[in-house]
Amino acid sequence: MRIKKLRGHNRIWKDIEAWKNENLKLDIESLKSSQRDHTKIWVSPYCDYNMLNSEYPQPKGKTRQKILNGLIEIYTEWKKQLDALHEPYYLKIWLIDPYFANSQVVCAIGDFLHFYDGTFFKPDQEYLNQVEPQIKSLPAGFNWECRLDEMHLSSNDLGKPEDYYDEEDYLTEKRAFEKRLKKPHRKMISKSEDGEVTEYYSFKVGHAWLGSKD
Repeated sequence: MRIKKLRGHNRIWKDIEAWKNENLKLDIESLKSSQRDHTKIWVSPYCDYNMLNSEYPQPKGKTRQKILNGLIEIYTEWKKQLDALHEPYYLKIWLIDPYFANSQVVCAIGDFLHFYDGTFFKPDQEYLNQVEPQIKSLPAGFNWECRLDEMHLSSNDLGKPEDYYDEEDYLTEKRAFEKRLKKPHRKMISKSEDGEVTEYYSFKVGHAWLGSKD
């Protein structure tokens, strides 16, 4: 994967300010209908889908700080609006490390109050104790919880030989799939009502730091 050189920082900073301002106000009527909402970092080039074998670097330095400040301001304004509803709600900043551009602010109410509780895997206490010192580098004033940001595969993803153009294509993908499974991962097994067994594999790619205020 080739990393593209980033240009036009002044334009990006203006776009960050525009993105932040456009997302400070929750659409309460829409929220009451869907019972959940979120805002990702809709700032080019970080939100752009790239079909080429290259990608832009993750935000860093002043650009990263401006985005982080934007996420915090959005969280703060959403909290005021959610408090005014006088009902329980879920509201957190998801800071994704090292893929910071995937960070977002997420909220939910009503039937979806606990919808996001299982989005990220919670590691055991020993692991949490090891990463606890990293909390010092996160924005103050929040309660931060560590979760794992993971990439997921299943035993069904490989498919069958007949799903491929020819046997060579199938064998190439099969070797790549088996190579992935040699990397450290979690495994879960699910059995359907008709007895079909599916294995699910989760590979750690980083951390998701979930931040909230009381």
